[in-house]
Amino acid sequence: MPSRPVSRDSGTPHIDKLDYTPGGRLLQPHHHDDSTSRSPSGQVSPSYAGSFFSLAAEGIADQQRQRVSKNLQRYGAFAWAIINCLGAGSITAYSLYAPLFQKRLHYTQLQVNGVSITAELAMYLPVPLWGVFFGVGYILAAFVYRDGWPYWVMILAFVPIGCGTSCMYLSAVTTCAKNFGRGKYKGLALALPIACFGLSGMWESQFGTHLLYEKRADGVKGDVDVFRFFLFLGCLLLATGVVGFFALRIVDEEELIDEAIDELEQSGLLEDSSFLQPQSPQLSRGQTGYGTVPTGDQRLSAEEIDDLQKKASEHKAWLEEQDRKKTWLLNEETKMFLSDHTMWWLAAGFFLVTGPGEAFINNLGTIIGTLYPPPTSNSASSSSGMTTAATHVSIVAITSTLARILTGTLTDLLAPTSSPHQHRRGPGSMANSTASLPPQHIEPSKRSFEVSRLTFLISFTFLMSLGQLLLATGLLQGHGDLFWLVSASIGAGYGAAFSLVPIVISVVWGVENFGTNWGVVATVPAAGATIWGLVYGGVYQGAADRQTEGMRLGLGSGLAVLGNGGGEGAQDVLCYGAMCYAPTFWAMAISVWLACGLWLWAWRGPGGWYRRGILV
Repeated sequence: MPSRPVSRDSGTPHIDKLDYTPGGRLLQPHHHDDSTSRSPSGQVSPSYAGSFFSLAAEGIADQQRQRVSKNLQRYGAFAWAIINCLGAGSITAYSLYAPLFQKRLHYTQLQVNGVSITAELAMYLPVPLWGVFFGVGYILAAFVYRDGWPYWVMILAFVPIGCGTSCMYLSAVTTCAKNFGRGKYKGLALALPIACFGLSGMWESQFGTHLLYEKRADGVKGDVDVFRFFLFLGCLLLATGVVGFFALRIVDEEELIDEAIDELEQSGLLEDSSFLQPQSPQLSRGQTGYGTVPTGDQRLSAEEIDDLQKKASEHKAWLEEQDRKKTWLLNEETKMFLSDHTMWWLAAGFFLVTGPGEAFINNLGTIIGTLYPPPTSNSASSSSGMTTAATHVSIVAITSTLARILTGTLTDLLAPTSSPHQHRRGPGSMANSTASLPPQHIEPSKRSFEVSRLTFLISFTFLMSLGQLLLATGLLQGHGDLFWLVSASIGAGYGAAFSLVPIVISVVWGVENFGTNWGVVATVPAAGATIWGLVYGGVYQGAADRQTEGMRLGLGSGLAVLGNGGGEGAQDVLCYGAMCYAPTFWAMAISVWLACGLWLWAWRGPGGWYRRGILV
């Protein structure tokens, strides 16, 4: 079996840890002559035993200081990852002000969805980018709204908003995955920041509704002040991103990489890898490890400058080797991930679930408006009894958050315990060889009752489809007070999917390349949100056009499409009735059922995780 070559200078003595035998001779003779125990200045030097115990004590103290420092960095990064995610999900509050785009700016439903789709594309597609984009995006959007700038400027403003969402979210989740993904509670460590991402939309929408609102002429609280709300989000998230740049740190990443490389070498999958070939003489000549100096004849021990140069050269070579190992490992992990067909089934199911979820969240305000009869000029106060978009943004956020925390915790307690390197089992690996042993030689499971993570994922996703069916059948038309059933079920399913899919990725394919792996899968909601946003907008706009045409032809005043304080321009863009949404939600429910089937196939189908011995 190949191993990494280690080059040693033949003129340099090497002492291995196995060269020592108890009772052997001392490496340096112990003299009792007083002349040898005094330094040139005449002072008595400490004994060899005293020096040994002193150095040992200093080494233990230094290790403890390093351990405390690493724990502070690890848990400090975890704390700021949660704060990061508490602000990063501001885009989920889009439905709070989306209806005002129709009323105040006279956008059509397709234009409103075009703004949200732009943010979705910018949020999921540029996952490798870094940057704090929130400030520029929200501040620009604030002035577009206040001054009535052209529609394309609003589109441009939501591009950096989507990019900022992606960067803050992925940096927080990846930091937690690498710092805690090898521990006992990796599910909870991932679920908490993901849950806070969903919770951010709730607290931000409530903050805007209750503190940043407009006052009507009679002094009563009105709609959210979008201009002030955008300025608040821009300043808050800009500051959060800047602090996160310094606070989010990965601890002991080198150890993760070394362990992964060792496991890949033992797997038998990399017989011909170029990484296992001899290195160039420049890197291998006289390299004995970072922090050591050869003691051959060619070294001038009295020359401190030469000594420092050697150490600097070795440190540089060590850093280059670490970079080379990391690059090689991540490339190999990415190849293994993309060549695994089950990854594509997982991503396809995620696409079919997140698209309908994103479209529902972004269009909450307009969906609620379709459940009630159209307002008239003499019934403007009738809207006081309607449920509000802010209420259901909060319901979605709360149920999504609870689902993420619940699934993360329960899977830590009930899901099968898996090996951190189970995806690297090759034909020549030790783990693969032991698979042929009789059952009595295999260590039994530590849990008497286990529930797979896929069971939780499919169950919560099916719950999501029940909420979509309530809308599709039209049962809630005229019963907006029961709309919370839809918000709760879709929020729970949507939150569970965003919690469990990254957890499954970390379990099946490891945490060393988690950022790239999850980033690849996280691009599919962009396509899903785009497609379903266009579908909902098209169905809604088509129904609104038919209603308007019917009113013009005198086919019934009950189909009238009227604006509520939006002026004449709003009369052609609002829609009322089940025809505005029912076809869309029938299609959404079918999409979610297909996702459940794809995930079941990736788990139990031919070549699936279960048949490959991968415990999820």
